[in-house]
Amino acid sequence: MFQYYNELLDEEKGELTDALKLLFSQTYILERKYDGRTERYLPNRMYRVCERHLDFLKGYFKIADIDLIENRQFGIIFIRTKNQQGDKLSRLTTIFILLLKLIFDEQMNMASNSVYVYSTLDEVYSKIQLFRLWNNKSISITEVRKTMAALKKYQVIEIMDEMGGLDKDTRFIIYPTVNLLFDTQTIAGIIEQYQEEEDIENGQISGDDEDESEQLALYQ
Repeated sequence: MFQYYNELLDEEKGELTDALKLLFSQTYILERKYDGRTERYLPNRMYRVCERHLDFLKGYFKIADIDLIENRQFGIIFIRTKNQQGDKLSRLTTIFILLLKLIFDEQMNMASNSVYVYSTLDEVYSKIQLFRLWNNKSISITEVRKTMAALKKYQVIEIMDEMGGLDKDTRFIIYPTVNLLFDTQTIAGIIEQYQEEEDIENGQISGDDEDESEQLALYQ
């Protein structure tokens, strides 16, 4: 493995270092990403780097008991481990992921030639109300910003508008990464659990109190 690395050009070694840092930082690397400047989906250079050195990277991560997985269906390369906790997700972030998965499935099941899914904050808010997943208090815009930033970091969404001006009309793309976080059965169970909690506690949980919110890890 190290012989392979030593035989690489300095430029290739630098690319590998960048790819490793990116995987440790955001877990997922997409094959194609939306570029706001051109408003097009462009190939991701880091994905090609990982693909080119896939066997080496798998061996590297295996030392730390981490699996490197290439999902060709969704065009995603990512790392996963069962023995190490990743970042914790706030209750609101977890709710967003659940609903984004539902929105993704709904749009993909429609008769359409597009493989890209678009949504708005208003659509997410409507589903939060529909499924009774939040208390009667309004959702803090600060928490929404934190949630959107976390989802962007882990390659779940790409915001098409400015982050500073978040409102119900804010548009974003849902990447297929959302399919790798929860399966359908898990989603149904968590939604049911949250609905029961909201009914029992009758709005006593504040959207600003992260300490009292159930948190789930990105690593599964």
